[in-house]
Amino acid sequence: QVQLVEFGGGLVQAGGSLRLSCAASGRTLSDYVMGWFRQAPGKEREFVAAISWNGGNTYYTDSVKGRFTISRDNAKNTVYLQMNSLKPEDTAVYYCAARTRYGGSWHASTFGSWGQGTQVTVSS
Repeated sequence: QVQLVEFGGGLVQAGGSLRLSCAASGRTLSDYVMGWFRQAPGKEREFVAAISWNGGNTYYTDSVKGRFTISRDNAKNTVYLQMNSLKPEDTAVYYCAARTRYGGSWHASTFGSWGQGTQVTVSS
């Protein structure tokens, strides 16, 4: 399995921006469809965005469309999540995850490899 580590979380004011990074090791990143998820206290882990193996296709949950951008650099074995116009309701632990299939359900249970998460806190 691929090992994943997230970076870039922190505290930001509403309206601000953050860029999360997810570094992969152990396997070639281009073998995987990558996703970002988030989990707020007391809530289920929810899908945020996904990107296909070569970056040609992306998919977002409605609440982040137009504000978040997922991208990848397979040469650097890294996936990114650029988050703009952040809102307090974006506060959560953000996780990157990997699977080999693109499309269908984006439920967390369909992803087999996970990072440890990085905290994003948006103050009002």
